[in-house]
Amino acid sequence: MKNYDLIVCGGGMVGAALAAALGDTALRIAVIDLYKPKLRWPKDSWGIRTCAITRASQHILENVGAWEYMVSRRVHPYSEMHVWDSTGTGAVHFSAADVGEPNLGHIVENRVIQAALLKRLKELSNVDILCPARISALEWGEEQVTVTLEDGEVLTTALLVGADGRDSWVRSQAGITTQGWEYDQTAVITVVRTERHHRDTAWQRFTPEGPLAFLPLGEGRSSIVWSVNPQHAECLLSLDDATFMTELEQAFEHTLGSVTEMAERGAFPLRLQHAKNYIKPRLALIGDAAHAIHPLAGQGVNLGLADAATLAEVISDALQQKRDIGSMRVLRRYERWRKSDNIAMMAAMDGFKRLFGSELPPVRWGRNLGLTLTDTIPPVKKHFIHHAMGMAGHLPRLACR
Repeated sequence: MKNYDLIVCGGGMVGAALAAALGDTALRIAVIDLYKPKLRWPKDSWGIRTCAITRASQHILENVGAWEYMVSRRVHPYSEMHVWDSTGTGAVHFSAADVGEPNLGHIVENRVIQAALLKRLKELSNVDILCPARISALEWGEEQVTVTLEDGEVLTTALLVGADGRDSWVRSQAGITTQGWEYDQTAVITVVRTERHHRDTAWQRFTPEGPLAFLPLGEGRSSIVWSVNPQHAECLLSLDDATFMTELEQAFEHTLGSVTEMAERGAFPLRLQHAKNYIKPRLALIGDAAHAIHPLAGQGVNLGLADAATLAEVISDALQQKRDIGSMRVLRRYERWRKSDNIAMMAAMDGFKRLFGSELPPVRWGRNLGLTLTDTIPPVKKHFIHHAMGMAGHLPRLACR
């Protein structure tokens, strides 16, 4: 039997970030993941799963020691954002220059973030990485959680963290229920190169069926997130490359000209989901295990990293005060802090999705007017930019420079 102070179930970006954030503590930490990560890939290949890393998330990744390695692999800043409604004339343009910043954020392949965080974890003497490994049983006690692995190994911990995604096994075993709904949308994703350069701009066109985003990557490439109904997604995935590229060009109104190259395609269903509780004695949920939102603003990973940074701060403060890190007294601070922020973001994204998905004439008129007014009123525009950069609200210390 091995004894740990903290066990993180899920070695993805959010779970690994939590372990890295606590790497300078005296805690004995284990990170358990079912899959062995792929840390090397051909230089000319592109990961089709990407995220828009906000300034706050950049600070977190810098402070846990992962950002420098990410930059050495591949990150791409974007300095502008252009959003428009396909059913009217409303449009808004955001620029880093509007708030005196060098950029609005970075588009990064998920695999780059993952590799950087795992590289950092391997440098930490207080972190054990157990993968591939599967948990077969959990047993909650008053002072510890007993974790039994499929190979028979038994571990104990003062605090178990579920960071195992939106279909979280840990959440299910803990009896924590979720609320939410399916969006009847599927995100089709790929990476393309276009005839015209993206100009370091994140482009998003809203259609009644769903948003289509072109997010800038290096070498003039763009990450595509195209939200459509499941039947349309199935059709798009079945097309040959040339026909798919033609469909994509037309859906994007040839804004960047022709699509000249394309990587593999993928897809994932979209839904809103929120855990009724983030905590129970000796358990905390972070990332998609606690909440899943529509990707139209690319905030999913950013919310998860904020969860990790906040929980790390709560745990660090508890250690200084010589408190039990798995106690409800400690964990309630994390839940109160993050739940309100996450609910606000989820409500905003759900509202945007429904607003731009409506074809009712009064709604169309109102949203186009709203886009136009936002574009012409500097204080309102700056407010949106600060929120989009993750620099508003009550931030954990790691999210600050």
